[in-house]
Amino acid sequence: MTLDAKALGQALDEDLTTHTTLCRRDAPAFQRATRSSDELVVACTQESRLFNELSEQTEGAVAIDVRPIKFVNLRETGGWGREGRAATPKMAALLAAARLPEPEPVPTVTYKSAGRTLIVGPLDAAERLAARVADVLDVTVLAQGGRGQQARTWPVVSGQAVAVTGWLGAFDVSWDSANPIDLDLCTRCNACVAACPEGAIGLDYQIDLDKCKSHRDCVKACEAVGAINFQRDPQSHRERFDIVVDLRAQPAFTQHAHPQGYFHLPEGVNSDAGIDAVTRLRELVGEFEKPKFFVYKQKLCAHGRNETVGCDACVQVCSALAIRSEVERQQIAVNPNLCVGCGACTTVCPTGALSYAYPRASEQGVKLRTVLATYAKAGGQDAALLLHSQGAGSELINALGREAMLRPKAVKGVPARVIPLPLWHTASLGLDVWLSAFAYGASQVWVLMTDEEAPQYEAALREQMAVAQAIVNGLGYSGTHFRLIRTTDVATLDTQLASPPAQGVKRRASFALQAEKRATLELAIDHLLQDSATLNRTAQAVALPAPALFGAVNVNKDSCTLCLSCVSACPANALLDNAERPQLRFVEKNCVQCGLCATTCPEDAITLEPRLLLTEQRKQPRVLNEAQPYACIRCGKPFGTLKGVEVMLAKLSGHAMFQGEALERLKMCGDCRVVDIYSNPGEARITDV
Repeated sequence: MTLDAKALGQALDEDLTTHTTLCRRDAPAFQRATRSSDELVVACTQESRLFNELSEQTEGAVAIDVRPIKFVNLRETGGWGREGRAATPKMAALLAAARLPEPEPVPTVTYKSAGRTLIVGPLDAAERLAARVADVLDVTVLAQGGRGQQARTWPVVSGQAVAVTGWLGAFDVSWDSANPIDLDLCTRCNACVAACPEGAIGLDYQIDLDKCKSHRDCVKACEAVGAINFQRDPQSHRERFDIVVDLRAQPAFTQHAHPQGYFHLPEGVNSDAGIDAVTRLRELVGEFEKPKFFVYKQKLCAHGRNETVGCDACVQVCSALAIRSEVERQQIAVNPNLCVGCGACTTVCPTGALSYAYPRASEQGVKLRTVLATYAKAGGQDAALLLHSQGAGSELINALGREAMLRPKAVKGVPARVIPLPLWHTASLGLDVWLSAFAYGASQVWVLMTDEEAPQYEAALREQMAVAQAIVNGLGYSGTHFRLIRTTDVATLDTQLASPPAQGVKRRASFALQAEKRATLELAIDHLLQDSATLNRTAQAVALPAPALFGAVNVNKDSCTLCLSCVSACPANALLDNAERPQLRFVEKNCVQCGLCATTCPEDAITLEPRLLLTEQRKQPRVLNEAQPYACIRCGKPFGTLKGVEVMLAKLSGHAMFQGEALERLKMCGDCRVVDIYSNPGEARITDV
């Protein structure tokens, strides 16, 4: 690993001194730095615990809770690898990112747990787990077979058809019990086990009714206690628990992301996951907070109009089932207690009605601009951003760096031009941020996914990347700029990161990411249109794959009657009417391709065309259809379109109620129809009765 303190200092605008053993021999230099009120960044994550302890033990040091120490990993991400000597620009970029302030606080979601825990599963496995946590948790066991212990250390119940809903501190669990043995009364004397001639009673103290032949010897053996009653009616139970541990093979929840406070451990307490769960379980007593990761603006939502569903991308992609449709209220509803903060809903949302709140888009934009500007200032070229998760993604990248150090001939390591950036979740950034990063100077944007992401996230990101790639290629930039890498294998990642660079922008953008997703997209596209003006681009529009966030609405003029129901259905003000004349207008920039107009149209006259129009016409209203107004045959006032009235007359002319004068009234405006009815001597009146 090579550190060029002078070059790093120039890129970061400060004087730097290289320390080779800051955690040992050079520790006094670190202690002096802790006494300063300036931001403190340590380029080592391996000894972060030791550095924090040194800071706490240093007299006069600024408290960690006042000025936390920030750590950044330069070894595995940049120093260890074949291109380590050329990684100074990347190191400068990573250090610059580490110096940025923490995200601004956002509203939080609170969980309260008193530690009331239900363990569901085989009795012996459940009791082993209960023994490890019962000193801090109030445990109840819901037995599902197995062999129990003699001691009654905690409540044991039995039942089937177990259903679980809720989250940490608020799990509602229901089950049915129909077994003749009441475990609350049972003393575990085993008299019934010995008395049963069929061996139908196991050491879970429940009767296998398929084996039981109704000898009832067990009832006689338990006569003094009275725990066995074959006449007992089946009972349904429902109780609330703070924590649920499920040891069954199939989990109670089918979604990919389980609720907070629910643990599925099919391999039992002795597995790696079980050992980790025991540690986490013991800490789940008290009050807990997490950020509210999303902001929802109902007025921007294209989910539905007039009880008709349009865009439901967020509902379909959510791996926690935290989003439900409320189309009757023209909105969706997000349960913040179930939300796991993946941000996939904000990525697929075409309007920006759902936006990611922690960190905000503006904060992500500052980070991207800082990283790419510092990289360029230090002499870096063809930057490739590698977005990855803070968990499994970071572990895989670190493993690649270590392998490159141990086996330099076989493993290349992270290339000098590849800048890894950790995210809370890889699905939290989408088209608007990727295009902005490209406009800021990133030659490529890659997203690394491992097995921890839900399958629907991969599908959604691939669709979004296809749109982003179509846009930049359509603008004339050659190469592959956006790519999703899904792997858990170091060798595969090593090969994927060795991809060649693609053509980037000539002039880096300086705009800031906006709170509104569409506003950010417009800024990015406008910059790329200007930057690509000198490229070999002749197309006036770029065809985009579906689902796209941009596109045109095409109207079949032969079918359209200009009823304008599509205008009232459009949530984005892309379709407009004209107060002066029968006219349907369209602003392509506003269209989010939700399909509500096509679904609402009674004539099926509307089709969608995903595309990006590259001319100024995309921002200006244009007429899709217009018609000659139809004038009232009595007063001459226009009240509809010629085609609309003709279609109505054609459809109703054969109806018994619309014959003669009644049919003629359809050619009148609303006022004249009333006048004609009251002035016509042939009409029946109530006074005639």
